[in-house]
Amino acid sequence: MLTFRSGGPNTPPALTTIRLGITETFQRLPVPNSESSRHPSGIPSATRHSGVKIMAEKQRPTGKPRPTLKTIAYITGLGVTTVSRALSDAPDISKATKARVRTVAREIGYRPNRAGVRLRTGKTNVISFILNMKRDKLGTTTHLMQGLTHGLAGTAYHLIVTPAPADAEDLSAVQYVVETGSADGIILSDIEPQDIRAAYLQERGFPFVTHGRPGLAAPAPYVDFDNHAFATHAAERLRSLGRSRLALIQPPAHYAYAQHMLEGFRAVVDAHDLIEVPLRDISSESPRLDVINEIARILASRHRPDGIVASTVMSCLAATAAIEAAGLRIGTDIDIVAKEPLELLRLFRPEIHVMHEDLFRAGADMARAMLVHLDDSTDEIPEILHQPSGFDGD
Repeated sequence: MLTFRSGGPNTPPALTTIRLGITETFQRLPVPNSESSRHPSGIPSATRHSGVKIMAEKQRPTGKPRPTLKTIAYITGLGVTTVSRALSDAPDISKATKARVRTVAREIGYRPNRAGVRLRTGKTNVISFILNMKRDKLGTTTHLMQGLTHGLAGTAYHLIVTPAPADAEDLSAVQYVVETGSADGIILSDIEPQDIRAAYLQERGFPFVTHGRPGLAAPAPYVDFDNHAFATHAAERLRSLGRSRLALIQPPAHYAYAQHMLEGFRAVVDAHDLIEVPLRDISSESPRLDVINEIARILASRHRPDGIVASTVMSCLAATAAIEAAGLRIGTDIDIVAKEPLELLRLFRPEIHVMHEDLFRAGADMARAMLVHLDDSTDEIPEILHQPSGFDGD
């Protein structure tokens, strides 16, 4: 039988193991001072255990103690409760006191103990970003995460990443965060119409913000790029260049923004009696060779397109490869309009017309929307729609 009396909650794992071993040995040994209490080595049991304990004590981490609320209270001459309330931005604490406490906390490197914060407030001070790694072919999610981190900077909240299956209908990642209480809020991307993950969170009253419009019955906080406006501007740009047979490499149909983009594109095609050249069985996320082959097919057709709208960097690169393999020149025989977050395409081919989507800004705005959503003093539900800023180089 083992006892845990010898190890406290902060005892290092190695030390705890040694002490449990000591306790177990004591229970097995006869009464000390008897001849049988000697080890075959001749060392009395009490001496042996003392030696082990001394060795174990040497394993304790040494170094500068971690600053606590008591440290700040001692330096400022304030009470621990006052210090705690000042750091929590309590309204009954003066601005001068808050500033003094925060200055001291910053100078001594104070960081709240997350376990203690959770015990006192029920909060984790953590925001979880549910990330589908399979979609990030060019590292564009990095810009989104940098924006999220920037938006949370200077607050009590930290960002963690929770990997998720590619299937948006798989609730396992979201359920894990909710059921374990491992975060105070969730950031969702890859939004689908009537997104079931967002619906699940809304039903449970769990704070969340989506990158894209979730299309729920009740209002929900989101940040989105106006893909309807992008597709409208893209088709209008091609029309202004004298192009009349247009093809759209659109996102997978199950994403919410795919429908927005298609509606914007077709609004211009229909309004000006242009021709839409349909693509077969591909999307902007299809394998690169599939996109190249499909673009090659329509370029070889009788009514080949003279303008292409590409919704992603990868689909634009694939279309460019097919166009040049067919012996055609971008800007002369055909034009391409694309959307990208990387500022890469115009370096690759200056003739491509590019509209920038600022994912850093989207991430920062999602972080701010989450902070508003977590603020109990307001009922505001942030709904932020970023408008295209025009074509690069115009």
